[in-house]
Amino acid sequence: MKICLLCYRGNPYSGGQGIYLKYIAEELVRQGHEVHAIVGPPSPGEMKGVITHLIPNNEYYVKKKFSIINRESPFDIFHPVNAYEWFHSRFGAFPEISSFGYRAFFLLRKLHAEHKFDIIHDNQSLNYGLLLMKSLGIPVVATIHHPLTVDLRNVIERAPSFYRKFRGVMFYPTLMQTIVSKRLDHIVTVSEDSKHMNNADFGVPLHKQTVVYNGIDRDIFRPLKVKKNKKDLIFVGNIEDGKKGFVYLLKAMTMIKSDVRLVVVDGGAPHRLVTNRLIDKLNLRSRIHFAGTASTEDLVKLYSQSAIAIVPSVYEGFGFPAGEAMACGIPVISSDGGALPEVVGDAGIVVPARDHAALAEAIDTLINDEKMMKKFSKAGLERIEKLFNWDNAVKQMVEVYCRLSVK
Repeated sequence: MKICLLCYRGNPYSGGQGIYLKYIAEELVRQGHEVHAIVGPPSPGEMKGVITHLIPNNEYYVKKKFSIINRESPFDIFHPVNAYEWFHSRFGAFPEISSFGYRAFFLLRKLHAEHKFDIIHDNQSLNYGLLLMKSLGIPVVATIHHPLTVDLRNVIERAPSFYRKFRGVMFYPTLMQTIVSKRLDHIVTVSEDSKHMNNADFGVPLHKQTVVYNGIDRDIFRPLKVKKNKKDLIFVGNIEDGKKGFVYLLKAMTMIKSDVRLVVVDGGAPHRLVTNRLIDKLNLRSRIHFAGTASTEDLVKLYSQSAIAIVPSVYEGFGFPAGEAMACGIPVISSDGGALPEVVGDAGIVVPARDHAALAEAIDTLINDEKMMKKFSKAGLERIEKLFNWDNAVKQMVEVYCRLSVK
């Protein structure tokens, strides 16, 4: 098949969407398909066998005053899409997603005349440009990892003022994504929980969705023969993102009776404002080690050195840290937030989200039971091999493509 993938931020280090794009695109090529990827900056870099088309992004949302003017082409701002992007950004909206869609449509129209694509597959952007693409007579599908309404609710819940709540409402394009998602030919989603959330929040009928679990790269995430730090718990994620539930892990740390240390891999972000204050308030500074920015190789080593991975998220559409830890052979304690029970299964302990007392009890139980830890370690490796691999994921996607193409 000839497949066109769309991703408004293409680089794997700019978020989960870039990782998803890379693995899906390369696996489609490996299985014999011709793959084009229309992507926004930052560039995804080389994807083996994939033909990449990079389109611009003016970043008007973060630019101030005269910095919006391109000195080499000062009249570019009057281009209709550029003007649209700038105008919306001045009201606090985040126009990057919708402007990407319009630019992608104009480019795709030219590419389709030459390549005659069989399918268009969008990765989470759900912009109005996709509705224009339907006019080309090609099936248009999209992957929804989870509806952005989840993020918006979390921001509103944590916002300290009405102004901050209003900024959140303006920032997240939930109305656009609601309108677009239920008008596409099909939706691929990454868990049963996300499937039902898409139905509840976006109104996407259940019969128009197919669950395709993400894969975990087992060539990268694998058990290493390293010395175990038997007291180390590891948390991987953005500690300032309320969905990740890090606050509840900190509260649990004050209740844990065992002698443990928490290793945090959060990318070394300099904005640990809320979290730092809470760490000091709870007197936990000496029991937490920030690993900062860890390369993939370092992350695998940190997983393998640790005793238990903790995933206390309030919500996850899938939950890569849980899957990565399982692939590295370490047991997991997770919340029941979103799809985490689907990922963890019988490879760990699942506790209620936001319940720091239950989390502390689970940590005390598991850290002192070596037999149980070995059992979960083995179960996790088996579960990853059976359920979460990109080969199977792409085969399932191609089945969706084929069903739509013959209609």
